[in-house]
Amino acid sequence: MIKHFLNLEWKSFFRSAAFQTNIILKIFMALGALYFIGIFSMAGVGAYFGLEKAGLEPLQTVNRFLIYYLVVDLLIKYFLQKMPVVNIKPLLIIPFKKSKIVDFALGKTMVSFFNCIHAFFFIPFSVVLLIKGYDPLHVITWHIGILAMIYINNFINVFLNDALALVVGFATVIAAFGALQYYEVFDVTPYIGAYFQGLYDYVWLFIIPVVVVVIFYKVAHSFFLRRLYLDAGLATKAQMASTENLDWLDRFGKTASFLKNDIKLIKRNKRSRTTLIMSVVFLFYGLLFFSGGIESYDNPFMKIFAGIFVSGGFMFSFGQFVPSWDSSYYPLMMTQNIKYQEYLKSKWMLVVIATAISTVLGAFYLYFGWEAYAAILVGGIFNMGVNGHVVLLGGAYIKTPIDLTSNKKAFGDSSSFNVKTLLITVPKLLLPIALYALGHFTLGPVLGYALVALAGLAGFAFRDFMFKKIESVYKAEKYKTIAAYKQKN
Repeated sequence: MIKHFLNLEWKSFFRSAAFQTNIILKIFMALGALYFIGIFSMAGVGAYFGLEKAGLEPLQTVNRFLIYYLVVDLLIKYFLQKMPVVNIKPLLIIPFKKSKIVDFALGKTMVSFFNCIHAFFFIPFSVVLLIKGYDPLHVITWHIGILAMIYINNFINVFLNDALALVVGFATVIAAFGALQYYEVFDVTPYIGAYFQGLYDYVWLFIIPVVVVVIFYKVAHSFFLRRLYLDAGLATKAQMASTENLDWLDRFGKTASFLKNDIKLIKRNKRSRTTLIMSVVFLFYGLLFFSGGIESYDNPFMKIFAGIFVSGGFMFSFGQFVPSWDSSYYPLMMTQNIKYQEYLKSKWMLVVIATAISTVLGAFYLYFGWEAYAAILVGGIFNMGVNGHVVLLGGAYIKTPIDLTSNKKAFGDSSSFNVKTLLITVPKLLLPIALYALGHFTLGPVLGYALVALAGLAGFAFRDFMFKKIESVYKAEKYKTIAAYKQKN
């Protein structure tokens, strides 16, 4: 049975309308995976000797801070790990056992890279512990217990996939504990670390997380199995329609109708409303760079990086998937008398307005000095002038349909913010950093900021030229995009 599912997954990948884009992204993702495997492996070996050199007991120190490791793991899984995509409806009329469908979907989450990557840290670290004379049985039970904790995170991610507010609240609490520890007000790690140290000290304690994993799997299996019916969890829920007055947008001329549609889309759908929450989260991303809390981030180049992210949160979370937000009715829209340029200008205008608002709201970074806000200001100008066009151009090739009736369901479509989105974002960040470096190493940081800002202003000056080029790309990709949006898997 599993062989049949794997065969279907293989055919789905190679027969996809976006196969060429997918294969290129898979190559980049594979290179990124190899990079992180190397980093985790070196950290697993080096952690013991680094902590020992610092005069700390390695295993106890690792156990003290494992709570933060697991919380970061959960957040990364929530925002980046895609839930398994299984085209369920066609399978329900085929003689497949429903339990096997659920087993396969949950099994895909368990063999995810986001789970397997931890082995490249904990296995080398455990081997070093054995070489250094730690008790083999205790090391093995500790290792199994930590592995079980990783998979507990996996199923928590499955259960909380629609609970963004709860996840953010939990992360805020943990961040507060981290701040209290950093400023030496209260250290929670000795209390929580005692449990992880107990996994080594008491060989029977690993049974607890293992039992919890088994229970979580059974609960998840039962939860999705009960909803694996066309008239239950897979049915589209009808909601009462509402109207609202957005006449104030009429001042924008022909693009007003598209702007009204996008605003309604964002307000009425969980999937799109998440982009607003992400924009707010990105506003505070700069605290990691401008507060000086992380020494490696305290340099001008990383500040430009932060400035692009702080001002461009909405651009990267919403603009990245234009026109995929309209995928459910895109084929119908293409049969209407609609000019591509008007459609694209409305998307660009929405992204620019949101970026301008984020740039203004980022003014509180003046508290960290004028250079901090200068990075955000020039980053905002660059985002509006250059990256605003780049995200539209990239949207012509992504071709990822978005189901607006669901929000990252465990058996739904891929999430709106994932590894592919992150990889496509990389070129948008490298150019402003390169421009800043050019000015920084010639006449100083002021010239670096000026070059980034001038590039953004040049983007505004050549806006009409860029729209014509982007429009030609969209027209060339029109029928491929329609075909991709019609695919359900």
